[in-house]
Amino acid sequence: MQRRELLQGSAALGLMAAMPLAAARNLLASPTPAATPGLVPLQPPAQGSIPVAFLLSAGAVVIDFCGPWEVFQDVVVPSRRDAPFRLYTVAESTKPLQASAGMTIVPDYTLATAPAPKVIVIPAQHEHTPAMIDWIRKSAAGADLTMSVCTGAFLLARTGLLAGKPATTHHSSYQTLAMQFPDIRVQRGARFVDNGNLASAGGLSSGIDLALRVVERYFGREIAQQTATYMEYQGQGWLHPESNAIYAAARISTDEHPLCPVCQMDTDKATGPRSVYQGKTYYFCSQEHKELFDQAPAGYLVAGAKR
Repeated sequence: MQRRELLQGSAALGLMAAMPLAAARNLLASPTPAATPGLVPLQPPAQGSIPVAFLLSAGAVVIDFCGPWEVFQDVVVPSRRDAPFRLYTVAESTKPLQASAGMTIVPDYTLATAPAPKVIVIPAQHEHTPAMIDWIRKSAAGADLTMSVCTGAFLLARTGLLAGKPATTHHSSYQTLAMQFPDIRVQRGARFVDNGNLASAGGLSSGIDLALRVVERYFGREIAQQTATYMEYQGQGWLHPESNAIYAAARISTDEHPLCPVCQMDTDKATGPRSVYQGKTYYFCSQEHKELFDQAPAGYLVAGAKR
């Protein structure tokens, strides 16, 4: 038996065992999603599965794409015969690529051969090539939703699709996103930002919550909650987009405990990279962030002071 068939059977039986018989009959009979105030619903096809493309390149952060992948694959809608979502990976070639920490991924399709998606998932990754950017632009035009996770927001931003819109990213990259894309309204402290056909999640695990939000938009809150329950996922961020508010407040850098001015992460004064600007020494968590700071030190200091 395939995992999907096992999941459908066990989930449906477990759900019906936990509710009165009449309620179980109603659930099996009704394909209509429960209404959620303020939620813009997405329309699933009457038959067949919703195609979901995961755009990958070297360094793709595993939880950024595997978290949403797990959400979508675990969705069960008892009234539908087909799996609600059909998941596949897309890259510039089908040669194996290394995701974060060395995980090897063999993409299912190239940019040229991938089926047209209805949902596009863009995780944080190293490569932002012109071909990838062009594919996102063209594919997003026919998709129900294009979503980024973590610093995947930078790749989505490079398409121009987020211009003039609110978006979020990992909290360590708020300043950089705002500086590189001043026409984007960076939402600090948002677990995710849902703009209808475009959405962005905060860092790492936030992608799970945005994916549950997508499930809710297609199939209603009850199905999304059942999916979270099956996953033993106790997070409530998908119900409360503002729940990353703890990251909205700036950490305070001191001489004793300096923070990287780019990402506000802790630094090591003894061994970490450093730069001197206007007579003051700044310490960095990485050489990459030192180089970003050196390109526009005043911008990072002004942005940090405003937070």
